[in-house]
Amino acid sequence: MSFELTYCPNGKYVIDRLRQFYTQKGQNQVFCFMEVPSLTLKNFQKQHIAGYCEYPDLNERITFWDACLHERIKIQDDSIPSAYLTEMDQGLYGGLVGGKVQFICDPSTGWISSMVSPILQSWSEFEGLKFDQNNKWFHLYIRQLKIFVAKAAQRFGISHFILIDSLNFVFELFGATKTYMDLIDQPDMIHKAVDFAFDLNVKIQNTFFDIVPLLEGGTCSNFAQWVPGRIVSESIDPFQMTSDEYFEQWGREPVERIFGKFEGGILHIHSNGHHLLESISTIKGLKVIYFEDDKGAPPAFEILRKIKTHTKNIPIIIEVEFEDFCSAMNDHRLLGGVFYQVRNVPDIDSANCWMDKVRRYRE
Repeated sequence: MSFELTYCPNGKYVIDRLRQFYTQKGQNQVFCFMEVPSLTLKNFQKQHIAGYCEYPDLNERITFWDACLHERIKIQDDSIPSAYLTEMDQGLYGGLVGGKVQFICDPSTGWISSMVSPILQSWSEFEGLKFDQNNKWFHLYIRQLKIFVAKAAQRFGISHFILIDSLNFVFELFGATKTYMDLIDQPDMIHKAVDFAFDLNVKIQNTFFDIVPLLEGGTCSNFAQWVPGRIVSESIDPFQMTSDEYFEQWGREPVERIFGKFEGGILHIHSNGHHLLESISTIKGLKVIYFEDDKGAPPAFEILRKIKTHTKNIPIIIEVEFEDFCSAMNDHRLLGGVFYQVRNVPDIDSANCWMDKVRRYRE
């Protein structure tokens, strides 16, 4: 698909900037997403309560995204508008092999996401596990992709969505505790489950790319805006609670295998996973690391120089509060080669004023 997104009037310019970022040619520049208040989200919060809910009306969901992204049409930052399939965020994978899918509403984000309770009681049931293309959730997945693509056409993109492979998938089968124990007690079965998850994830992601067209040869991303190529979104959350040695033994190969099946991938990492930075920075096919801040730990913005000693020139995305961002820019303390997700920007005029400075800034 050539660039024709009406919700991103300066899209070709943004794509050029993002291409610089992801090809590591903008090491002395800074890049930004400006988060401003959303009236659509405020209305959603008034109309929905937090907690478990039914499978949503997909037309209502894409209408929500349409309204959210339309609000940002005048913001001149480095974002590419795209809708995310929150409903298929995790529950799809377990649902495809017989899990009970549960949906939950989060009014703070506007998401209606999904998960499953542990599917199996013992490894003796694993051999009966299979993926059937006639599965209800596979049909609903394809239906959602088609509805979203039709509504988004030439307005905004459709973001790739998270992989649930490796230990994340074994979590869905047995829960976290048994998964960690069986790395020691049942390593051969863990390997079998990881292989099964690889095939399942490849099928799901290939289906995504079969239905959702690339944008200017790249993939829209809720974490990374837009990345050149057919790019997948990986989670290494289970290994953030293990040692670096466990990641090398169990985590690296599945990530590199699925990145190699496509044209690379992105990773997000939480504060409790920073001890893995030395390892994950050498993953083959890695395009960018997104840092998610968590309570009780220093924000990535405050320890950015330390982070970059591990990540070197790998593109990274971090979160930062508007006031802290402005202060650092005024003092010329912003590091280049970084994409800043600027939180709590007061309004569109402020966003655009600071983006003028962003585009002129050089480390």
